Amino acid sequence: MNEHPLVHVVDDDGAIRDSLVLLLEASGHAARAHADAASFLAALDPARPGCVVADVRMPGMSGLDLQRHLSSLRIDLPVIIITGHADVAMAVEALKAGASDFIEKPFDEDVLLSSVGRALDKGARAYRERRQMEEITARADSLTPREREVMMLVVQGMPNKAVAVELDISARTVEIHRARVMEKMGAASLSDLVRMALRLEEGESV
Repeated sequence: MNEHPLVHVVDDDGAIRDSLVLLLEASGHAARAHADAASFLAALDPARPGCVVADVRMPGMSGLDLQRHLSSLRIDLPVIIITGHADVAMAVEALKAGASDFIEKPFDEDVLLSSVGRALDKGARAYRERRQMEEITARADSLTPREREVMMLVVQGMPNKAVAVELDISARTVEIHRARVMEKMGAASLSDLVRMALRLEEGESV
């Protein structure tokens, strides 16, 4: 898995694509050009962090359509829309749909780079959260069904004796399961375990 962020430039205008990639690379960013949304999606590694700079008007899927498509797939790559003056209304619509930013042509290089920086920061946070969620889910999957039952009752605030009554097992057995749960989940405290359980519940409800 490549954890180095990548800026995707999606624009059907070859000159704009090339100039954006040169600008981004000169500023220290890894960048890749795509002539349209379809070729971008075909080459995309959804697990790699980064962001997308896309023209609002392109043959086939527009920048707005692309942003919506990524959102529907739950791919957390922030999208910056590049727009001409006549397309500002579309860009505003993209923002309402979750786009990171929009920039009007002709764009100022510093404005664009600042926007990319903010988008990459946002993407990095989403990437870290996704990796943390994957780790928590993997740990939870390592629990036995009984350990999972004990965990869910413990994080509800039930003392060991009450858990023992609820599951019709001894309090000593609950203590053993609880210790294994804490170890397998990598929880340093009960509050850690509660936070993990809440994130698991949130993930399952999405």
